[in-house]
Amino acid sequence: MHTETPLFSYPKYWAECYGTAPFLPMSREEMDLLGWDSCDVIIVCGDAYVDHPSFGMAVIGRLLESQGYRVGIIAQPNWQSKADFQKLGKPNLFFAVSAGNMDSMINRYTADLKVRHDDAYTPNNEGGKRPDRAVTVYSQRCREAYKDIPIVIGGIEASLRRMAQYDYWSDKVRPSVLLNSKADILLYGNAERAISEVALRVSRGELPKDMTNIRGTVCLIKELPENWEQKDSSRVDVPKKVSDKDHPFKQNPYTVMEPGDNASSSEQQDNTETVNCASKKDEALKELEQNSTQVIRFLPLKGRDQPKDQEYILLPSYEKVSKDPVLYAHTSRILHLETNPSNAQVIVQPHGKRYVWVNPPPIPLSTDELDSVFEHAYQRVPHPAYGDAKIPAYDMIRFSVNIMRGCFGGCTFCSITEHEGRVIQSRSEDSIINEIERIRDQTPGFTGTISDLGGPTANMYQLNCRTEEIHASCRRLSCVYPSICKNLVTDHSPTTQLYRRARALPGVKRILIASGLRYDLAVEDPEYIKELVTHHVGGYLKIAPEHTEDGPLSKMMKPGMGTYNRFKELFEKYSQEAGKKQYLIPYFISAHPGTRDIDMMNLALWLKGNGFRADQVQNFYPSPMASATAMYHSERDPLHRVNYKTEKVNIPKGIKQRRLHKAFLRYHDPENWPLLREALKDMGKAHLIGYGKKHLIPPTQPKSATRNTSGSAKAKKSSATSKMRKGYIHTQHTGLPPRKQK
Repeated sequence: MHTETPLFSYPKYWAECYGTAPFLPMSREEMDLLGWDSCDVIIVCGDAYVDHPSFGMAVIGRLLESQGYRVGIIAQPNWQSKADFQKLGKPNLFFAVSAGNMDSMINRYTADLKVRHDDAYTPNNEGGKRPDRAVTVYSQRCREAYKDIPIVIGGIEASLRRMAQYDYWSDKVRPSVLLNSKADILLYGNAERAISEVALRVSRGELPKDMTNIRGTVCLIKELPENWEQKDSSRVDVPKKVSDKDHPFKQNPYTVMEPGDNASSSEQQDNTETVNCASKKDEALKELEQNSTQVIRFLPLKGRDQPKDQEYILLPSYEKVSKDPVLYAHTSRILHLETNPSNAQVIVQPHGKRYVWVNPPPIPLSTDELDSVFEHAYQRVPHPAYGDAKIPAYDMIRFSVNIMRGCFGGCTFCSITEHEGRVIQSRSEDSIINEIERIRDQTPGFTGTISDLGGPTANMYQLNCRTEEIHASCRRLSCVYPSICKNLVTDHSPTTQLYRRARALPGVKRILIASGLRYDLAVEDPEYIKELVTHHVGGYLKIAPEHTEDGPLSKMMKPGMGTYNRFKELFEKYSQEAGKKQYLIPYFISAHPGTRDIDMMNLALWLKGNGFRADQVQNFYPSPMASATAMYHSERDPLHRVNYKTEKVNIPKGIKQRRLHKAFLRYHDPENWPLLREALKDMGKAHLIGYGKKHLIPPTQPKSATRNTSGSAKAKKSSATSKMRKGYIHTQHTGLPPRKQK
């Protein structure tokens, strides 16, 4: 197993004598009050500064402060000039640049490429306070302000753009943000380990651009190291015979016939647990012999006696993947197979005459380390400079507690894998309880309700592989798809115990669970569902089946509706036993890769048959580096091996088709009926037009719903179904009446 320097064992920087700041300073006046003549590190961020462990700048800032560094904050600077980037003076060590808790493009634009006029991470929800491609713009301004100061970039925008990535907004593949920003080093994921190492080495005189061996970082190099072994995966090759002398564990891992290639779901599960865990070599060898082709040619360099950890995988260049969608899909597949910190290798991608060197993911934090991260001296409120201004993102989480990091679900449309990773990092029960008590005692406006105990998912707390040895050899893309891995611990009792202890605290009236629930895991532990439903559901519980049809579900890596129905039965059973009327709120995605018009029609019929009326829906949004985004761009499925003969995936790309898929989700909105009538007739499904219960939509329009000349629905919302009513909460759920706000 890999080991790392314990997070809090680094020697303290000399400035630790200044102690802990009430808030990290945002002005020279605050620095003067603290007795600082300068900052050691200045964090530049696209979010407003909220001193809370749910906000990245606060976590990194307080961590560096605990290690003795003086940290200043430049939040949401005016990027039109360098002036705001000079207001705290020149940092002694480096600028740390982040777009914020969201990618700046996703923050600014909808899935339909329309400009958002709000920003939850900005005071008063005001939009337009950060630039497009904020990491690049901020870095350029930092360089203009002080040419000789190193720039370290990180956060989710940097993570998702660390190598060549398809960019939905420009509809092209863009190079690594490390090149465009001209930063010295990129930190990806939750970067506590990496930033600690970088800060220490910079403080000792080393330049970040020369740091090539830190896990969880990306750097630029001019030449490939001669003493490393290369695994060449730079092209999709013509199939050829596998030599008898070729050993599958001595060659490029992507030459081995991999689980899921032309296999059924059940076959994929069996193969995945056998080959990917590398626990039964004989079976893997037998599988190799049965397959007569390999797709990626392995071109070993000299020096096979080099240590195994001195190997890298050579990817197709940026120039090639930007022009060849098949190579892009292939590259995406390799990236996602190299995400296990215990066995991931360095991946290298040429960009012109230089190479983007992507080090393996960081070693996850231990429970003690994660506890310490959450127990810094956070004020848990926005910086006083914002006065009484409301910051919606803070209001949403101020009474919630993050109990874990990571997600092993592997949903292809989600960016958690590319950022936080698949390994679950859990806090201790004591640490969580202590934070609840701090909220109770210190957070203004607390009335007794904890709004959430969760994280990326609500019920993966302390769930991991049965043994470290099995995990160390695993290469599965998901622990729960196509079925739950037999080596995954699914016991929810630690979560159940946490809930019981939390709600027993004096002054805590109610504990709600607002994070999304992984219901395919929950059904493995009915006792957990009973506990959740009886005590922690505030009338509605949100879950995400995402679709009803196997085609799109297989491209999402989501379970089928059979699991949903099992959960629904248990949810209703325990709600009835508790004497409560409670309802599930299912979420669905339209226009996801692999979705046909008929799939959306069937989903709409299911929604109507079950009495659901979606108030708000989400069209698929291709976020950088996600597997589903690779599908969207390449029209190939990178969940399986790809070549130039690989069957294309159906991709709803055109505006009209994406609008149609969204309209099916909102079948009940009269403004969508003209579009749906036209589509149903074209599909040969006109029998679904009528006034009966088995009909999807009526044949006529109400007088209040009209069409414009283009045939699309008017922007005006139907008062019967979509008009926002003051004093009510509108959510995506059944046609139940909206809840009055309390």
